[in-house]
Amino acid sequence: MGVLGELLLTAGVVMMLFVSWQMWFGDMIIGSQKQAEASALAQQWQADGATAPPASDDGAADPGVVPVLAEPGRGAEFGVMHVPRFGPDWQFTIANGTAKKTILDEGYIGHYEGSAMPGAEGNMAVAAHRWTSGAPFDPVDRLVIGDAIVIQTQDGWYTYRFRNVEYVQDTAIEVLNPVPQQVDLAANGRFLTLTSCAPKLNMLERIISYAVFDEFTPTADGPPASLGDGGDA
Repeated sequence: MGVLGELLLTAGVVMMLFVSWQMWFGDMIIGSQKQAEASALAQQWQADGATAPPASDDGAADPGVVPVLAEPGRGAEFGVMHVPRFGPDWQFTIANGTAKKTILDEGYIGHYEGSAMPGAEGNMAVAAHRWTSGAPFDPVDRLVIGDAIVIQTQDGWYTYRFRNVEYVQDTAIEVLNPVPQQVDLAANGRFLTLTSCAPKLNMLERIISYAVFDEFTPTADGPPASLGDGGDA
């Protein structure tokens, strides 16, 4: 019986290691695929911006105005997130909504419906997995104060700067408020909130990363310097 028990225990450990390796390997494959898709979308927006006819003097955009997209339908892809701290190839598509099966499990970064859109006053809140489905937010705990978090849309690049992180229970919905963690306070700035599980595979707690808006760069002007700053402010 003792030998049988040891064999079963060894088999269980081997099986756990195999499953863990398979999930890690699967994440690597899915993550690479989703990053390639995001890269293609980002390059298409840049190409469209480069070939767009210049605006007339009467229709020239005010350089002091930050354009804000209207919130699209559920599941629509509208942005690509870049974080230089995570490497030049790290980029994932942002889709509207946070449905687990159709958005998060498909390897997207999900935009909380009703939260601010890129560049808008208020709190742009997003979520993504840290384990499985490409694990877009796997490295989120590596952010350093001042790191650039860049949201690219068809209009251009919205650079936010990371400010702080906190760990909360899954019931702490106040992190999604127009001013994070503040109740009954109207939006008084442009914020970005990244939410994910902490630690990995734990559904009861969340790691919350906050950033504040820094600048907008139009597509016609080319990629902003923040994309190449390695995350340093």
